Amino acid sequence: MTPVNPPLLSVIVCVYNEALVLQQFFARLLPVVEAVAQGDYELVCVDDGSTDDSLSILMQMAEANPRLRVVELSRNFGKEAALTAGIEYATGQAVIPIDADLQDPPELIHALVAQWQKGADVVLARRSNRDSDSLLKRQSSQWFYRLYNKLSNTHLPDNVGDFRLMDRMVVDAVRALPERQRFMKGIFAWVGFKTVTVDYTRAPRVGGKTKFTGWRLWNFALEGITSFTTVPLRVWTYIGLIGAGLSAAYACFIILRTLISGVDVPGYASLLVAVLFMGSMQLVSVGLIGEYIGRLYVEAKQRPIFIVRRTVGFDPAVGGSDAHEARHGAA
Repeated sequence: MTPVNPPLLSVIVCVYNEALVLQQFFARLLPVVEAVAQGDYELVCVDDGSTDDSLSILMQMAEANPRLRVVELSRNFGKEAALTAGIEYATGQAVIPIDADLQDPPELIHALVAQWQKGADVVLARRSNRDSDSLLKRQSSQWFYRLYNKLSNTHLPDNVGDFRLMDRMVVDAVRALPERQRFMKGIFAWVGFKTVTVDYTRAPRVGGKTKFTGWRLWNFALEGITSFTTVPLRVWTYIGLIGAGLSAAYACFIILRTLISGVDVPGYASLLVAVLFMGSMQLVSVGLIGEYIGRLYVEAKQRPIFIVRRTVGFDPAVGGSDAHEARHGAA
């Protein structure tokens, strides 16, 4: 159920162990949304199972600011699930997800809202300068976007994260998608709508440390590719066909050579290399198939994307509908 008079703007803040930066973040965010929305806004803060003082800080802020709502998840479900929770609870006519680390400047919200008021359904915040990120992170990100866009029919804008503005009809379209394993950047791109882009310079973190290690980024990239394309599976079909063709040609060559020159001494080294190579290729292909089967397994179980332990600051008629609880396990 949506409120009778929904706020103009909803800002979603996903929090996981960000106690060191929350005070500074809200000190910059609040004046911006107050000026842009003139008091007609809500801040939907999703605590994704923080183990530091993040939740207590959010609760204190919610007591001081009635427009700040808190969604406490029962454990750490991950960034994509937390963002899904924020989108589910946000009721504004325009919705803006933003990270609390201040790498995405809250001041850019002015430009995002201005483009939305001109008629855009989605306003992307694109990182035109990422010098604050390491060279390895910038390069790997560039490789991922190139590979993803070559494999997938859903184009993913380069250097665009979750920081964006979405009109209510875009948010409703995202909420209607039922998958459990969610790659939100791909989902945002898949729904489409009229989109414009605003560039900005990405700043360093003001405190704390990133939660995305190299291993998590690798798994995140794998999740994105397997979520929106089956090309990797098709590639292995072609690899198999090429291998079969080369094997048949080589077999014909061996037969002809044997008929003409007789039988040579067997080459055990080359045979071992060929067996190991083909075995490795088979293991890689089986692993890739396993990634897709694993997704089917997760989707078939139909477990909720997240479970809510409690909410603070929401109208019960809005935040606790039966349909919402059934889909996402709200407690």
